[in-house]
Amino acid sequence: MAINKVINHSTKSHGAMRNAIEYVLRDEKVLDGFVEVTGPFPEEIIGYDGVYRTWIAEKRLWDKDSGRMYAHNIISFHKDEQVTPEQVLDIGRQFVDRFFPDHQCLIAVHQDKEHLHCHILTNSVSYVDGYKLHQTKHDLQQQKDFTNELCRELGLSVTKKGHHFDGSPTESGNITAWDKNKYNLLIDNNKNSFLSDCAIALVDVIPNCCSRDDFISGMAKHGWTVHWSDSRKHIVFENESGDKVRDSRIGKTFNGLDIDKEVLTHEFSRQNAARLAQLKAERNAEEARNREYEESIESDTETFIRELDTAEQASGEKRDYSIAERRDSEAERQARDAKQRRLDLEREREIREQQQAIEEESRRSHARGLDLDISH
Repeated sequence: MAINKVINHSTKSHGAMRNAIEYVLRDEKVLDGFVEVTGPFPEEIIGYDGVYRTWIAEKRLWDKDSGRMYAHNIISFHKDEQVTPEQVLDIGRQFVDRFFPDHQCLIAVHQDKEHLHCHILTNSVSYVDGYKLHQTKHDLQQQKDFTNELCRELGLSVTKKGHHFDGSPTESGNITAWDKNKYNLLIDNNKNSFLSDCAIALVDVIPNCCSRDDFISGMAKHGWTVHWSDSRKHIVFENESGDKVRDSRIGKTFNGLDIDKEVLTHEFSRQNAARLAQLKAERNAEEARNREYEESIESDTETFIRELDTAEQASGEKRDYSIAERRDSEAERQARDAKQRRLDLEREREIREQQQAIEEESRRSHARGLDLDISH
């Protein structure tokens, strides 16, 4: 199964292009020399400095040494796919011949991971006519379809959206294999982890929220400020370093984490209802325990009185004493019962107040959802 992706990294500087070439050609990643270049390349040995200087010279020849410097594709294979480095390099070669025939390209097979993957860097300026490379979503889909076609010809598995290599469906909330590769690229020797940090915070916070205020407060405890305005379509999360993440970006990167205003408002209402139901169940259980206690008290009292009656019949001499003792015991029991009733009433009052607070918060969340629908 081959995954074909485009790296949407910063590609508008000489430094970015040089770093990308250097990364792709690292010795510890490129084993056994599975590397090729296409287009004009005067040097015998493929090194990052030679590739970089050749590409810069081509850009300056056409006076196109600005803007986007290069394109970066990755074709990666599942670790259990029975594919060889030679086959991966050949797939990369055919891919370049099909989509970038007039551009200088660098093809390198990396074997430093469990899965084989091929990096393809393309000079944005054509060495044939000087035109700059432009790609649309349609072009990217054609590239994916072509990669699948090559896999079929080689008898390899073909990517199926929403499924793992073994055919089982992916579970929501998992980071896709592509995203893991993206985090590991380190082209600029930096690991851009704030996006995953934001996702982790969301997973921790959302299940404990019944309102927008709860959500904003929970994210703040994780170091994220939530910019949620009724006048703006998207929610923006900002950490203490000033890194910003839009809600839509979370959904694109992490399966099952589709975060937006409507989804969150619905989730808050659902959790509010669940919490209300839980509180109601606790109240019913408490009332059942109280009834059981009262029935137990009544039963104990009846038994106690019968025993006293029996004692009175057996000993007439102690009758007056027994009656007085029974009255004292009954008075003590009534005092205990009165105290317990006061405690039970106080508990019921607290439960009612909690229920009323939750119902009021649910109404406010519902009202906010209506306001949001009206604003849109």
